[in-house]
Amino acid sequence: MSKLNITDTILRDAHQSQAATRMRTEEMLPACEILDSIGYWSLECWGGATFDSCLRFLNEDPWERLRTLKQHLPHTRLQMLFRGQNILGYKHYADDVVEQFCRKAIENGIDVIRIFDALNDVRNLEAAIKFTKKYGGHCEPALSYTISPVHNEDYFVKLAKELVQMGADSICIKDMANLLLPMPAFNLVRRLTQEVAVPIHLHTHNTTGTGDMTLLLATFAGVDIVDTALSPLGNGTSQPATESLVATLQGTKYDTGLDLTKLSEAAKLFRPVAARLKKDGYLDPKVLSVDTNTLMYQVPGGMLSNLISQLKQANAEDKYYDVLAEVPRVREDFGYPPLVTPTSQIVGSQAVLNVLAGERYKMFTKESKGLLRGEYGRLPGTVNETVRKKAIGDEPVITCRPADLLEPELDKIREEAGELAESDEDVLSYALFPQVAKKFFEDRLRANGGRKKDGTVPHVKAFDEAAELIVEDLTNGMTL
Repeated sequence: MSKLNITDTILRDAHQSQAATRMRTEEMLPACEILDSIGYWSLECWGGATFDSCLRFLNEDPWERLRTLKQHLPHTRLQMLFRGQNILGYKHYADDVVEQFCRKAIENGIDVIRIFDALNDVRNLEAAIKFTKKYGGHCEPALSYTISPVHNEDYFVKLAKELVQMGADSICIKDMANLLLPMPAFNLVRRLTQEVAVPIHLHTHNTTGTGDMTLLLATFAGVDIVDTALSPLGNGTSQPATESLVATLQGTKYDTGLDLTKLSEAAKLFRPVAARLKKDGYLDPKVLSVDTNTLMYQVPGGMLSNLISQLKQANAEDKYYDVLAEVPRVREDFGYPPLVTPTSQIVGSQAVLNVLAGERYKMFTKESKGLLRGEYGRLPGTVNETVRKKAIGDEPVITCRPADLLEPELDKIREEAGELAESDEDVLSYALFPQVAKKFFEDRLRANGGRKKDGTVPHVKAFDEAAELIVEDLTNGMTL
């Protein structure tokens, strides 16, 4: 084992996990020069919820963010998180959309694409793996880590071997809920390094206070790369702090070779950003406290907050522990899906419904029916067939790769986006978030005085609406 390599998540998962993905590009740029000189294996800076957040909340073009970061980080690999056939959205997209997204992500600056599927259904990873390789990206499929009667060490080793056969350049153990404890991490990593011939990359969080120990024992077991986050947005629901691990390993055979002085300089530049996020109400101090409920109920932190919110809306906060106890029962009935987007929301909402209705499975959400019908892929364990029949009746269960049922859709999306979409990248933004992207494009037209980037005026209905808004802005408050 040579030095341990580090991926820093400060530009993506750190602020997604702690502060609702609200860091702006302008807040990243002052730190880029020092970040680029540190010698990280990669910087995770894109994908996940950043794409949606840029368009929806920050009035930023996510593609422009990527190009800008690439320009300011020329010596460091840039990494993104990609939800398999879901890309960055919440439903399956046709293969032609997946291909175009992989192509454009790599063209615009992404080097490493980490690809995961909520159900660990490798069929949902096929297209993304194939097209990442086709366009020259480093392909890092992930094992969505969870604990259940069907999810054991053998399961994950077998899955990793399948992913290597499919073309993985490295394998990520993606512990999204901080369920991977130190000794199981040691054992799993040791087996993977012995039986799988590509680098092993470990991603965890520090929600339960065990993340640092998990990374340390994984290091002793021979892990090649780990995810950490610079201290201003490290720990809690984020990743363990970069500086702490680097200091721990200094002078050992696992020494990362990273300079603590440079890390300290970089961290200093993010402290005002963390302060701003806290002041604006995005960074709640609760995200930094240790919460061992995850270990007891296997419910990720984000899912807990969703459950509390749903119960508040129903004026039923006293049912909180009843719902927590119902979550594992629903998960068992549904064939033990890992609890990560979107399955965490599906299982959690169904648990809330079961408790509030006073009768289990009196009602089903549309998403629960879809999950049980196979729309999201193959469920890992045995489904309770009584529950499934109650949900979908005699409808056939999808047994093929779900995306095989989708017709190519890129041309149709391009036509639908119309002249508001000024580039192939705009078409992809529209494909993933049509309403949000349309509003973003209209606002961009208004800001440019009704002209596209190339100076032309689009002759589309959407432009007429945008033009009306420009006139409205100009005349607002004026006496004509």
